[in-house]
Amino acid sequence: MFLTIDANDKRPLYQQIVDGVKALIASGELREGMTLPSVRQVANDLSVNLNTIAVAYRQLQEEGFLRVRHGAGAVVSSRLARGVEEEALRKPLRTALTQLILGGRNDREIIAAVRQELELIRQKGDSR
Repeated sequence: MFLTIDANDKRPLYQQIVDGVKALIASGELREGMTLPSVRQVANDLSVNLNTIAVAYRQLQEEGFLRVRHGAGAVVSSRLARGVEEEALRKPLRTALTQLILGGRNDREIIAAVRQELELIRQKGDSR
């Protein structure tokens, strides 16, 4: 599992980890049934506190992306955000689009950026 932490990112570390794992699931790099590294291993790899990883894993479990069994590790349980309302799925997209508009991008540039990001996600899944 390849995750990185960006010290300049304004999101909390646990959220960067949650978002990173979700991106790996979306790209197909992490598939249903795959076991994730232990909390301790990820904490060591990323040089962050164990509790930060535990919080991220717990959030992923609550959202249905992981099954966590104490002592047995975390297993990817889904590629899909099952039971999530359309509005909840679109809210982060709306926020990102708003930021792009506020950054001075026009519709054409925004659509091109979205296409590029989708392609990057798909390429990561194809490179496994």
